[in-house]
Amino acid sequence: MSETVRIIEMGPRDGLQNEKTPVDVADRIAFVEQLFDAGLHTIEVGAFVSAKAIPQMMGSDQVLRGVSHLTGGEFHVLVPNEKGYDAARAAGARVISVFAAASEGFSRANINCGIAESIERFKPVVARATADGVRVRGYISCVLGCPFDGEIKPQAVADVAKQLWELGCYEISLGDTIGVGTPLKARQLLRAVAGSVPMAHLAMHFHDTYGQALANLYAGMEEGARVIDAAAGGLGGCPFAPGATGNVATEDVVYMLEGLGVATGVDMTKLLAATNAISSLIGRAPASRVAAALNAKNRRARGG
Repeated sequence: MSETVRIIEMGPRDGLQNEKTPVDVADRIAFVEQLFDAGLHTIEVGAFVSAKAIPQMMGSDQVLRGVSHLTGGEFHVLVPNEKGYDAARAAGARVISVFAAASEGFSRANINCGIAESIERFKPVVARATADGVRVRGYISCVLGCPFDGEIKPQAVADVAKQLWELGCYEISLGDTIGVGTPLKARQLLRAVAGSVPMAHLAMHFHDTYGQALANLYAGMEEGARVIDAAAGGLGGCPFAPGATGNVATEDVVYMLEGLGVATGVDMTKLLAATNAISSLIGRAPASRVAAALNAKNRRARGG
């Protein structure tokens, strides 16, 4: 466990796009700056999607331009189609993400087409990105369960992952979108997918709906996975899954990793400040056990 674990910060995109309260461009830029200052240098900052469908991501081009001064950062943006790719490139994107699902039901509900058609849609995006020297990350949703189709077989996920890998995605992020996974299922999933994509190129993107995310991450780390997607304060959710919470909280992941002797390079005090600032803007307390504990400890120290 002494190896490096890479944390991809999802809060400014996957987190905020599922929060009811929109956050304006200036505050999203400030959020990214705070996260970067805390030591999180790979951050997903926006999505070039329909403003009508996801108004929370309006101005993602301004956000991407607004954080370009942060030297040494890697800033990802989600791109659903060629129109989105054009806008992302115009804003200076160097890393983009494309997304598919492991279940037909979720794919149709989310983007109004089946899995095969979704992959056909972003083939030209990946081809253009490759030609332009832009790196492409691939997401797969509902890898451990779907609100429409129920249980998802690991081989179904492996099949989609293989297609993304062969298209040219440098990394495949496995998303337990509704947070129903357990450690055994997470372990079985990673073993199955690693038969198609090298473990070093797999990321774990686990939501914490049933309180299993950290346990699932630990199980995945025991299998050799070393990339973790997380969101400050546990931001986010899933519009198609009632009760689904956000991504595993970055604070909780950092606390666990540091406790295992894995250096994350993240300053917890600065991360907590970033989490508290964004939580104040959206009007709710962080969904992070570590943030709640540290905030209570700090209040007590101040005599509050």
